Amino acid sequence: MKATPSTRRKFLRAASTAATAFTVLPRHVLGGPRFVPPSERVNVGVVGVGGRGLQNLRALLDLADVRVTAVADPAREFSLEAFYYKGAGGRAPARAAVEKRHGESEPGFRCAEYEDFRVMLDREKSLDAVLCATPDHLHAAISLRALRSGRHVYCEKPLTHNLWEAREVARVARETGLATQTGNQGHSTVGIRETVEHIRAGTIGAVREVHVWVGTRRWNPTLTARPEGAPPVPDGLNWDLWLGPREPRAFHPAYHPVAWRDFWAFGGSSLGDFGCHDLDCATWALDLPAPSRVHAVGAGPMDAEIAPHGIIVYYDFPARGPLPAVRLTWYDGGLKPAVPAAMGSFPLPGRGVIFVGEKGVIQCDGAGGAPRLFPESLRGTPKPPATLRRSQGHHRDWIDACKGGEPAGSHFTYGAHLTELAHLGNLSLRLKRPIAWDAANLRVPGVPEADAIIRGTYRPGWELT
Repeated sequence: MKATPSTRRKFLRAASTAATAFTVLPRHVLGGPRFVPPSERVNVGVVGVGGRGLQNLRALLDLADVRVTAVADPAREFSLEAFYYKGAGGRAPARAAVEKRHGESEPGFRCAEYEDFRVMLDREKSLDAVLCATPDHLHAAISLRALRSGRHVYCEKPLTHNLWEAREVARVARETGLATQTGNQGHSTVGIRETVEHIRAGTIGAVREVHVWVGTRRWNPTLTARPEGAPPVPDGLNWDLWLGPREPRAFHPAYHPVAWRDFWAFGGSSLGDFGCHDLDCATWALDLPAPSRVHAVGAGPMDAEIAPHGIIVYYDFPARGPLPAVRLTWYDGGLKPAVPAAMGSFPLPGRGVIFVGEKGVIQCDGAGGAPRLFPESLRGTPKPPATLRRSQGHHRDWIDACKGGEPAGSHFTYGAHLTELAHLGNLSLRLKRPIAWDAANLRVPGVPEADAIIRGTYRPGWELT
């Protein structure tokens, strides 16, 4: 019997769900370490093909058992030369890149191109999975729609734009049993696993203090409020669709491309951008729950529209069984912690993490860097046993999960937790006060004005429930 696209997708979904309860035969048992039958190719649609989206697209194109069959973006084409991505973004360059790569092995290969991701999901019946790399304010809308249509989902970090969305996306992912992965690629490095294994093995003793920093800056350093004026919308950009759930506002190059992260309506500044990367190691190693208290302080001008140049956030976490209470401090915008005495004259990198333990210090670079042990007397400490499963690659792990393998390491339940931590820092910042956090009820007790930030607002037609 010939399998239709819908029955094939149901099979992949069922296999992914079953993977949590049954042992899955390794691929090499079925047909050799590199054997990928054509029938097991995973058809992926990519939504959002700007700078980060194109990086994700290239990673997918490197996987022999993946076919990118559709791309969607509100913009046909735009320049990225002013940013570190370089080149051109948009659905037209993305489609050309896909057809060039897949055409090498499949002459005449054609990739579908869509302005609206909703049309893509409705029309492309053969899609097994969706990768979302849009601005943050669209993550939940795309992820939920894809999950509810039976597609596996990979979504860039932060997983969502607000705290309520994080809970909702994680809930739907669990209920559907589909394969998910958050785009914090550092979670798949060997370095982060070695750091976690050292911490858990007690190499530096009990940890009560962690420092995390990123050397970021605003994309719009001279703006102090919402940009004024109404420049013409670039040719080929559906600005209303780009806004999605946000209320209409005039186009401005301060928003698109890339620089939207500075604005609360679309992003979460540096903490929203890097929190899921650089809070990951401490969260994993120390089994951090929701914090009991968060206090954020901004550096530079900020208002209800635009984030400051930098922030410091103090997170207080309660004791967890035998693990003591811990304070984690976040720094961005060029701010850094003091260097612990155990590290001597070691220069801090532009981005990193420090764990301060009773017997020593571990420092690692951001996004999953390898551990460095201090003081000198700890340098000869052997690596602890490799107790954590090693990754085959961040995208590879997700594709394997789509086919019934083990769940990817940063599945949406875990990714949603990291996302909540980042949003809580920004919540305290925007409220301009320390907050106690009632995680069970998703609220700040005694501060009703927090609810609008926690849950967000949606214009008609873009509601998520």
